Amino acid sequence: MVVQENRISALLEPFQRFGVHLGLDRIEKLLADLGNPQHQVPIIHVAGTNGKGSVCAYLSSILTEAGYRVGRYTSPHLVDWTERIHLNEQPIADNALAAILEEIQSAIAPGTESPTQFEVITAAAWLYFARSQVDLAVIEVGLGGRLDATNVKDRSLVSVITSLSKEHWQRLGPTVADIAREKAGVIKANCPVIVGQLPGSAWKVVKQKAEVLNAPVTIVETATVVKMAESPDTIWAKYQNLTYPLPLLGQVQLSNSAIAIAAIKALQHQGWDIPELAIQTGINKTRWRGRLQWTTWNDHPLLIDGAHNPAAAIALRQYVDTLPQPITWVMGMLSTKDHEDIFEVLLKPRDTLHLVPVPDHSSAEPKELAALALQVCPLLNHCQTHQDVFTALDVAIASQSAQDSGGTTVLCGSLYLIGHFFKELTAYS
Repeated sequence: MVVQENRISALLEPFQRFGVHLGLDRIEKLLADLGNPQHQVPIIHVAGTNGKGSVCAYLSSILTEAGYRVGRYTSPHLVDWTERIHLNEQPIADNALAAILEEIQSAIAPGTESPTQFEVITAAAWLYFARSQVDLAVIEVGLGGRLDATNVKDRSLVSVITSLSKEHWQRLGPTVADIAREKAGVIKANCPVIVGQLPGSAWKVVKQKAEVLNAPVTIVETATVVKMAESPDTIWAKYQNLTYPLPLLGQVQLSNSAIAIAAIKALQHQGWDIPELAIQTGINKTRWRGRLQWTTWNDHPLLIDGAHNPAAAIALRQYVDTLPQPITWVMGMLSTKDHEDIFEVLLKPRDTLHLVPVPDHSSAEPKELAALALQVCPLLNHCQTHQDVFTALDVAIASQSAQDSGGTTVLCGSLYLIGHFFKELTAYS
């Protein structure tokens, strides 16, 4: 496993230097040289600022439960590249991915503009799904939508826009309307569109694009929590006439699960056979790592969550407000993120903050983050920086135990940091 993962990383590493470069010319040429496998794959295309991953996870689980052969492509991965490409809830085998990447590498003509790393792994997903003869694939947009490497089909079974807020504005545009214009690029002529609750300026853009393309739009209302006497320890939700158990944590999942169900209903209207029981069972079986997930560190309960932008931070804070207080945060963020906005959402008086770098990425400097955090929330109980996340966790938990302060410990701030934690967990535990 480790040898194959190193082989996969070695095959993808040469493309990393080309960075993030939005545009469709390179991916379209690469796919053409590979025989245009995307043309063999019907898709549900999922865009949005937050919620994309869990919506994809719900959809894949439901459709697998209904008996279909289902591909799922998401990003980023937490631990290894195979997480991005699934077939019926199982990740692609290491050797299969390595073989496809070698084939793609051979198909790139010398002297032509090189595809980016994301374009290469996206091409691998298309090739794998086509050869696996999937009935459909659930495809998550990487960045934006209009010029994203996943946006290479002229129609989709269903297009989804989960949510929209100001993120990646340096690449997508300075306003929410600009960002909405990019996300709306996944809308296809005469193809149904499922839309979560969007800000007014974003909805105006999406509505206009859908009208131009004659794409019927469903605006999804959030599901509600219901009490089930026979299973009081399980969270149950209701969307329209369907009641279902909800395994993923956080109030935001009332919205994400409803969006997934609305997309399934759009498939049902097209003749797909997806029984109600498959929807309920599929949702109940859904797992999505690194998002409001409980684990342990040195036998101490630990909540982990990416919370990599202000909207995700809001969802995290809503959940931790239901937990024992105060909160001890262990946090690292990328240099490109909206640090002040995230701190304003997460930090409250009496909280404790431990700041760490995000390894192997463009990390924000912990000491600079500490200074900013104290400006945002001067009544923090304590604020400290550390060289790595594991030292920070040890100090945070030891301090909590010594002071008998109770509360809750949360690791958050970057999906890359969460991935690093998972990858090293066995070695450090």
